[in-house]
Amino acid sequence: MDELARQLSQLAGNSPVQLLSDPFPEPVGIRLLLKRDDLLHPLVSGNKWRKLKYNLLEARKQGFDTLLTFGGAYSNHLYATAAAGNVFGFKTIGVVRGEELANVPRNPTLLFCESCGMDVQFVSRAEYRRKEEPDYLLSLTDRFGPCYVLPEGGTNELAMRGASEIMPELIAQLGNGPDYVCCSVGTGGTVGGLVQSAPSETTVVGFLALNASDFRLPFERETHLNFRLDNQYAFGGYARTTPDLLYFIRQFERKTGVLLEQVYTGKMLYGIYDLARQGFFPEGAAVVAIHTGGLQGRSLELDRSEK
Repeated sequence: MDELARQLSQLAGNSPVQLLSDPFPEPVGIRLLLKRDDLLHPLVSGNKWRKLKYNLLEARKQGFDTLLTFGGAYSNHLYATAAAGNVFGFKTIGVVRGEELANVPRNPTLLFCESCGMDVQFVSRAEYRRKEEPDYLLSLTDRFGPCYVLPEGGTNELAMRGASEIMPELIAQLGNGPDYVCCSVGTGGTVGGLVQSAPSETTVVGFLALNASDFRLPFERETHLNFRLDNQYAFGGYARTTPDLLYFIRQFERKTGVLLEQVYTGKMLYGIYDLARQGFFPEGAAVVAIHTGGLQGRSLELDRSEK
């Protein structure tokens, strides 16, 4: 076992499953459990740990010492990639959407990335849209040298392989497959891994965190009958929120002591609550929600007390 594999093996371990007895503003007839992937690693937490794990091993196997990836100014993926590079000995390059950001003070996410040694490169939105074009990717490796390229959000086959390990962990922890497993959906890598490894008795529900009528899943949806993608709880779009959502998150945190963020996990939990009120889940169903971390993106508004 090489050094990287040894380090990853030491840091690996099942995240705990927490039963939440009274988490919502009003009682609903489900048994809610929270898979605490936010506790997997202090910096590379949640689904980002899962999605990076096998990509880091593949980068090292192929002889790369530099990771190059893409994201917006508040990207959880950039944050996690910078942290992983710092922890596991990779140089990192982050191509960031918005050339105008180069000349303004860095936000906390980008400050953290740079503190981890990430070379942050700001590009125009037109250039950023080319992030999947082979010619553009070749131009980046010509410019920066040999790099292991990770897509925006980190979703690829290796990322889904990492996320697929959540389900067998859950089954081992619970003693059987839960009735439902829910997660937020950004690029689709985590829900893809869950769907690939879900037993037939478990329904996977993905909650889109963005308004995207043309959203493309990274797997063939038609082959997975035990899957539902819900687009009702984006609250105006990616990284947008409403007073109702913020209020819900505050109440959830006060009742459970579990911190959330408003971009992904908060929206998913609101969706679970609303669907339960509508009777979507059978009475007494075991519903597992995946806490995918990303707490560095938590809005300061959530710490303001309600008057």
